[in-house]
Parts: sequence; C-alpha cells; structure tokens
Amino acid sequence: MITVLVQFKLTQTISHNQARELFSSTADKYRDIPGLIRKYYILSSDGKTAGGVYLWKSQDEAELFYTDEWQQFISDKYSALPTLDYFYSPVIVDNLTEEIVVDD
Repeated sequence: MITVLVQFKLTQTISHNQARELFSSTADKYRDIPGLIRKYYILSSDGKTAGGVYLWKSQDEAELFYTDEWQQFISDKYSALPTLDYFYSPVIVDNLTEEIVVDD
C-alpha cells in the first residue's frame, strides 16, 4: 500500500469551519476512485497549510490519479500548487475495524 501526503500553502488562513465547508464541497469527487482506499483532508493548526493523506492499493494507481488536470483543479480551488510525497505503508492499524492490515 502507498500513502501519499499532499500539501499546499493557502493564500489566506482558513478556520476549521471554513475547512470543513470547503473540503465537504469536494468529498464526493473522491468516491469510487480505482485503487483509493481512504482519503483524509488535513488543515494545519495555524490554518495556513491544507492538503490530504491518501491511502492507495498501489503506487501505479496513485500516479494515475495525480494528473495535470487534478493539479489544476487543486490550483484553481485553493490558489496553490500541491506537493506530493509518496510513502510505502507496509502495515496499517485500524482501530475502528479492529484490524491490522499487512501489505502483500
């Protein structure tokens, strides 16, 4: 499994309430994406940096998603270009489902 950390600096500080509204407006866009297991929207405590943490089945599937069009969408929506960092995630502890998931 692959975790991708996406971050971008916001041109204006946003509050938790603003973030919830903004992020909720795009959440449906991430349903049924091939290979995407989970997505977390993130906002720094100072409200100046936002992004997402994505868990993917494979790096190939992740790389197919982060197209120029996706980057343009982020740029248009948040007035910032995202940075992407890829991490191998060999083991995941999920306390909601009480599972430990190990990558094949």
